[in-house]
Amino acid sequence: MLLYHGSNVVVKNPEIRKPNRNLDFGTGFYTTSDIEQARSFSRIVCNRRGGSQTVSIYDFDYELAKKVSDIKIFLKADEEWFDFVCEKRMGEYRGREYDIIIGPVANDTVYRTFIGYLAGVTSKEEALSRLMQGELSDQITFCTGRALSLLNFSDFEVGYD
Repeated sequence: MLLYHGSNVVVKNPEIRKPNRNLDFGTGFYTTSDIEQARSFSRIVCNRRGGSQTVSIYDFDYELAKKVSDIKIFLKADEEWFDFVCEKRMGEYRGREYDIIIGPVANDTVYRTFIGYLAGVTSKEEALSRLMQGELSDQITFCTGRALSLLNFSDFEVGYD
């Protein structure tokens, strides 16, 4: 399976770095199976930091990963996913840690829904209803070094706009 990582540089040797803000699935190396999602994220990163729009491409043996990794899969943006992402984004998650987490990505529209909920403007039911309406891209987050060892850099593209 091919996975993509959008950035402003080529990432041949992925690392797990502590982010400067809380992300959907916490600390980890974020990828997606959707190249357009990776390109979109690359644009955002370049707008913030400069550099060239770059998507790094990796081979990932999902069947092997299922055998040797602890994987959490969220099939859709449901209440379990919502609670997990809220807790991770607020830095309040105290549950089980995983090697790899797979699930929907909270895009800009979804992020606004989270902000409304966390600010008390939107009820949980209303937020979940809004989330169920759209098609969300996926994110595959590698949370441990063991998981990252299953990701093999294969190629990259630069300047696709």
